Amino acid sequence: MKVAIADVERAAAIVAGHVARTPTFPAPALSALTGAEVFVKYENMQATGAFKDRGAIVRLASLTEAEKRRGVIAMSAGNHAQAVALHARRMGVPATIVMPAPSPIVKVEKTRGYGARVILHGETLAECETRVRELIAAEGLVAVHPFDDPHVIAGQGTATLEMLEDAPDLDALIVPVGGGGLIAGAAIVARARRPSMQVIGAEARLYPSFWNALGQGDLPIGGPTLAEGIAVKNVGVLTLEIVRALVDRIILVDEPQLETAVSAFATLQRTMAEGAGAAGLAALLAEPRAFAGKRVGLILSGGNIDARLLAAVMVRELERGGRIVHIRVTAPDRPGLLGVITSTIGENGGNILEVSHRRLMLDVPAKGVSVDISMETQGLAHTQDILHALARHGLASRRLGRSGESEPAFA
Repeated sequence: MKVAIADVERAAAIVAGHVARTPTFPAPALSALTGAEVFVKYENMQATGAFKDRGAIVRLASLTEAEKRRGVIAMSAGNHAQAVALHARRMGVPATIVMPAPSPIVKVEKTRGYGARVILHGETLAECETRVRELIAAEGLVAVHPFDDPHVIAGQGTATLEMLEDAPDLDALIVPVGGGGLIAGAAIVARARRPSMQVIGAEARLYPSFWNALGQGDLPIGGPTLAEGIAVKNVGVLTLEIVRALVDRIILVDEPQLETAVSAFATLQRTMAEGAGAAGLAALLAEPRAFAGKRVGLILSGGNIDARLLAAVMVRELERGGRIVHIRVTAPDRPGLLGVITSTIGENGGNILEVSHRRLMLDVPAKGVSVDISMETQGLAHTQDILHALARHGLASRRLGRSGESEPAFA
């Protein structure tokens, strides 16, 4: 191994005083949600909102004076970009960051705000890598790789070093997996400090790069994911070696699980988690039986989520849980009909959010009307009560599914 526990310990001395020693706290609400005894390491409390500060500082500290004058370059969807930009500025090193064009606006703006030259290029990190090579050749810049670098891996391992000081008797540690820098560092520390602890990676199902590289399948890679921070097509050579040797297994998480995890951090823990940062909790939600009753550590690796996206995720989760529902009422058109519908919903505890009154659609009888209503309820059982109340007034109603298709009517 090119990285050992001694390297992580040296990295800890380098980052001390330059990054936050983030807390590890029990999470009773998440424990109740998952059935495990959950502990969370809050790396979203770093200056840039993510764990990437650690590896960036250690790599930048390794530069010679000549390399510092030449400047550095990094590719990143956002968190590594911010970390390199911030700490390069602090060290007086010029920084260029190549980011995929769809990177979250909040991450692009923060990276520019730290003084870096930002170049938006391509759709993925793989396309960014090509541009990085071109700029290195043209300008002599020094690469600061987001994950496949011994200094970076050692720096990321300091998060787990701290976590095991605060929660030394964990049964399992679940770590978000993109290129593998965080989990490689975590596994090195875990095997040295608590060999019996399981180390498990949480990888987005749309980007099963490690899953495939470890021979567990040949799944397609690509697509829009909430976890853009771990949307990596090509794993690192060094990180793959470490993961293959030291990590127990990988769990693939789908988009609804990531959305639920982001929402749970916001509503139950009152903390911000981006999709990648919530991947560990998503894995716990994906396989609750595997962790029932166990002491499980989660690294909340980042909290840089766009406010609009977070709002959309939370509304979608309310819809998924039946707290916001959409119904369609079809009835003969008569005066006062809309009043009957709305009063019935209100009298039964529903809160109307939006109403669409349709007369001219061909799927509605010529003398009929269709009313689409979005409303807030207490859950699925409450929604059924409201539909039955409408039926008692002779109003045929049906709940609309997420695709917009109607579910069975109540008449």
